[in-house]
Amino acid sequence: MLKKLLSHLPIGRKLPHNLEYEDARAALEKNQLAQRTELAGRSDSPPEMLYYLAGDESPNVRRKVAWNPHTPVQADELLTDDKDDEVRCELARKISRLIPGLPHDAQVKLREQMEAILEKLADDHLPRVRQIVAEEIKHSDNVPKRIALRLAKDLEQVVRAPILEYSPLLSDDDLLQIMASGIVDGAMAPIARRVHVSEPVADAIVASLDVSAVASLLANKNAQIREETLDAIIDQAEDIHRWHKPIVMRPELPLRAVRRVAGFVASSLLSILLERDDLNLDRETEDILKKSIRERIDTEDSLSERDGPPTGLSAREAFDAGQLEDADIAAAATANRSEFVMQALALKSGIPELLVRRIIEARSGKAITALVWKAGLSMRTALEVQKTTGHVPRPDLVLARNGVDYPMDAEEMRWHLQYFDVPL
Repeated sequence: MLKKLLSHLPIGRKLPHNLEYEDARAALEKNQLAQRTELAGRSDSPPEMLYYLAGDESPNVRRKVAWNPHTPVQADELLTDDKDDEVRCELARKISRLIPGLPHDAQVKLREQMEAILEKLADDHLPRVRQIVAEEIKHSDNVPKRIALRLAKDLEQVVRAPILEYSPLLSDDDLLQIMASGIVDGAMAPIARRVHVSEPVADAIVASLDVSAVASLLANKNAQIREETLDAIIDQAEDIHRWHKPIVMRPELPLRAVRRVAGFVASSLLSILLERDDLNLDRETEDILKKSIRERIDTEDSLSERDGPPTGLSAREAFDAGQLEDADIAAAATANRSEFVMQALALKSGIPELLVRRIIEARSGKAITALVWKAGLSMRTALEVQKTTGHVPRPDLVLARNGVDYPMDAEEMRWHLQYFDVPL
């Protein structure tokens, strides 16, 4: 009987469109990789055969089983310990998508089994697996909160950031506790970008003096910022150019704040304030702005060229004009032109600006050093970017070797960039 079944499936032949149990068993008996791979990915494959294929010697077969939404949960449990990273990544992607979609009346045992698998994947030793889980469940309110909290406190920025920024499962108390604990570095900026930021959370972000986080908070039009908190920001803002534009663009900006920022922001930003119809400026405030614009134009015209490319040039324009060299970027960093520096690093390194911003906001000295190295710039520039753009804490600064050399080799720097999914 077995010979008869096997004879129906010549070597290399695809399985029938309507799969019968005997066809599937014959494919396994034939032990042909192509047929095992096809069987592993089919929706009509018998559950017991998918379970069997979860232990297949071929990683490609096991990846197909991990990907297959019809794989029995018992097989998925086996795959959580698979030695092949790609198998666990496929499993993480599938389980993270399946659990939020489970109906509330799903069998208790099935839900518990799948949640246990998700929890194990959220604790995987490979950051990429944990990152996939975080990205897939970041918007869901139908996963266990304990898993979201675990990911929110992960040591890797690429894992915790999606949960901190988007997860509806995190309450204000959760966010405040995470920020107060100090155990999660770089947590402030993703929290500042949340769709809804309450006044207590905004107060905690501002109190941290995290430059990137406060910039994100100011740019978040849905963030609730008390007038007293905005005053505290303006108290510190004169030397932090990265805050100037988001302050100017804040909705419902109080007139007192308008008058205060008129004393230090660039003329182009003052013009924006003057033209905003929603501010209902009185005559006195208009006069203050016009006077400040005239004074600022005179000051800006006399700026020394040592501050890098002209203030009016974007990084793209400077790059196209050949004015985006090592010294230019270092000078821009010294002058606190953070947006310019990040755009310049993206252009020089070929790394997408979104990833550059994430690396900077992570405040990791090693990652920022690797980014500047990738841009082909000097270690001296890397140190300046760490201090002025990345605001890396002093104990975490990466210092030059022999005063001028990068202290890490190329392999180590590529390793740090890989955590941020930088294409290498």
